[in-house]
Amino acid sequence: MEKESLRCTTCTIEAPCKINLHLDIGKKRDDGFHSIESIFSTLALSDTIKFEFSALDGEIRLFTNWETPAEEIPDEKNLVLRAISLFREQTGFKKGLIVRLDKRIPLGAGLGGGSSDAAATLLALNALSGAALPIQSLAEMAAVLGSDVPFFITGGTAFVSGRGETVEPLKSPAGLRVVLVKPPFKSDTASAYSLLDRLREEGEVEEKKAVSRENLLRALECDSEKWPFFNDFLPIFLSQRHSANTAIYRGILESLRGLGASFTGISGSGSCCFGVFCTEIKAEKLRKEGNIVISTFFLAHRADPVLK
Repeated sequence: MEKESLRCTTCTIEAPCKINLHLDIGKKRDDGFHSIESIFSTLALSDTIKFEFSALDGEIRLFTNWETPAEEIPDEKNLVLRAISLFREQTGFKKGLIVRLDKRIPLGAGLGGGSSDAAATLLALNALSGAALPIQSLAEMAAVLGSDVPFFITGGTAFVSGRGETVEPLKSPAGLRVVLVKPPFKSDTASAYSLLDRLREEGEVEEKKAVSRENLLRALECDSEKWPFFNDFLPIFLSQRHSANTAIYRGILESLRGLGASFTGISGSGSCCFGVFCTEIKAEKLRKEGNIVISTFFLAHRADPVLK
């Protein structure tokens, strides 16, 4: 419950993006979600959210500064507003809030920007309100907001399973750079999963050789050029029969490998491609035809709320 006296009146928090180093998608479950086995890793590219108390209890004003091209998100789908509403329901916190969101993570890229914003909101309000809920309680709240949100409560690198609610922290890769390349189109998650389901039913997706959890975790400790990781969406996106953007995906991945990437892939259900590098590189040649190109690195843990 809200404390009677709150000394701090503002809270700022970074909401990092993630990539899926590995994404093995199981069958659709009875609850409509898919079971997954995945390795998530947060990166230093982040949105910034600032929360400030307003004079009116119950008031919520959200101002968004878009640093990447995007369409406005309706309030009912805005995960920051949904996270605020859920936190209020669970804790009774009623203070009015003025929220500024500086949005740097591209939308429709498979980088989890909205999910990270939601988790960051829960973490920030937990600190600002004085509720001091344990991480497990926040993770349970996060699962209500979306499958990827629980991971961002802890961040870093993790083996994620179930529908995304089971998060096993791992040691993050060290000394590696990551180059993100977001092509000039979005990928719709629901459509990508529907396409995967249909192609599996029609027998058009080749059976892959499964990699055990133990081998995945062991491989993460090896050189990145030896990683056996895969993403079940990638073969579909690289097939001209099933994707209108095959040539773009192929071109980006080939360019990343040509620059010396030790591992390449796509994150989530796309559209962002990434390359992992052992040294810092100049990626200017990838900045063409509307691509968003960002050089970044792995984060070992989430950013903590800063109170003032």
